[in-house]
Parts: sequence; structure tokens; C-alpha cells
Amino acid sequence: MPGEEFSVRRPDGVVLAGERRGRPGAPAVVLLHANVADRRAWGGVLDLLESDDLDLIAYDRRGFGETPPGEPGAAFTHLDDLVAVLDAAGVERALVVGNSYGGSLALDLAATRPERVTGVLHLCGGASGMTDEGEDTPYELDPATEVVYGALQRAEAAQDRDEQVRLLLHLWLDGPAQQEGRVGGVARELVADMNRRIIAWAAPDDAGDAGLDVWHALDRIQVPVTVAWGELDVPADLPFYVKIAERIPGALARPIPGTAHLPPVEKPEIVARLVRERLADPA
Repeated sequence: MPGEEFSVRRPDGVVLAGERRGRPGAPAVVLLHANVADRRAWGGVLDLLESDDLDLIAYDRRGFGETPPGEPGAAFTHLDDLVAVLDAAGVERALVVGNSYGGSLALDLAATRPERVTGVLHLCGGASGMTDEGEDTPYELDPATEVVYGALQRAEAAQDRDEQVRLLLHLWLDGPAQQEGRVGGVARELVADMNRRIIAWAAPDDAGDAGLDVWHALDRIQVPVTVAWGELDVPADLPFYVKIAERIPGALARPIPGTAHLPPVEKPEIVARLVRERLADPA
């Protein structure tokens, strides 16, 4: 069920829209969505955690869900917005749960403001500055992913929004090497609606980047981290998820079978379990 409306007005006038459930003052959990989702992706996870005596906060980043992108060229970072959300909620420290770009953002906070972070649950995410340069594993797309990516680029060039949404769902919800439509029902309808809204907002992909290089500083992250990923995600990404888990001191690695890039939508019960596991093991 939806939580109470939670919003944060930023100095440039943009209002970050979100929701809050649970009990303020309880252990805080902040949920950061993917670039192909908005805060609604966390609905099932929030439903499962709502009775756990937690302070649960999910919000839409700029250009997603109910939060507008703001003026073109506006100077901001998603990291500063995240800190502002914590401040507005009166949360000193939180478990930060991030999917995809949200996972990178969670590591940005852990690397720059560790005093605000009790732990990180990193789901199918990268790290700011991630590259295959100097790595023993080159980033090479498999044939199935290349086909979907190529079709998506053509749909974007043609401004065919319906085709873009169809291909985005195949790529990120089903997994590019899986049969299209593998995930159906309410989950598919939700991801389609979230992506239609993202396409309509048309925020630049690089908007809000803080310019950090966390990739080469993973060994200096000192907060507890769980790194989890869907085994049906883009195959080229999988070795890099493993590298993140290996390079963060003490990180737990949790591959999720039968799931692609959006575990909060596809397997909310597993994500809720991982949140509880991370909360129970703060060391």
C-alpha cells in the first residue's frame, strides 16, 4: 500500500517526490531506483518490510516518476539530492539500497559520506568511473544483447516510444538473452509505465553526475556492503558485479538465480530478505 507523501524542495526549485513508511526514528532504509524505473519499483519490497519497525524512504530522482528534471543545464548532483533527502527526513545514518544506477549512487555516498551510511545493498549496479581499461575482462556484448541494443538505438532515432519501451523491457526486465515476455503480468505493466514516463521526461543520461571515480577506490570503502545481482542480467555486466564484490573489503556476494536487472520488481521477497540480512549483520 502507498506510504505517506514525502517531498524535498531543492534550492533550484525542483521538488523530489517520494514516500515514507514505517516509523521515523527507527533504523532507516533509503531505496534508490534504477535508470529504467522510479520509486514504484520498490512497492513490493516496501510492502514486505513495512511491519519490520523500520523508517523506509523511497523517492524519485530528477527526471523519473513524479520528479521533473528541472531546467536544462541546471547544476546539481544526484548525490547532493540524496544527502538533502536524508537531511530533510532527519536521518543521520541509513542502510542505502540501490538498484542499477541507484547502486552506483549508494556507493558514491558510502565513499564520500561514510558517516551517513550504516551499510549498502548494491543490486545489479556499477560504480562511478567503472571501466574495463586495465582489467583482465573486456566489456564485450554478447550477440543477443547486441541485437536488442541495436534495435533500441534505431527506435530512439525514430522516436518510436512504444518500440523503445518494448525493447527496454526485453533488455532489463526479461534479460537480453532470455525470451521476450519472460516476466509478465503486473510487473511488466509497471515497468512499461515507468519507462514511458522516463522517455517523456527526456532527462539527459549524464545529468546529475558527481564526477567521482569510485571504481578505483572500492578497496577504501569501509561500510558493510552486500553486492547482489540477477544471473539473467546483461552477460557482459556479470563479471563486473563480481569484481565489485571482490574489491570492497568484507563485501558479501549474493547472486540471484532466475532474475535479470530489476530484482525489486521481479523478486521483491528476495530483496526484502537481503535487506533484513544486511540490517542484522552490521559488521
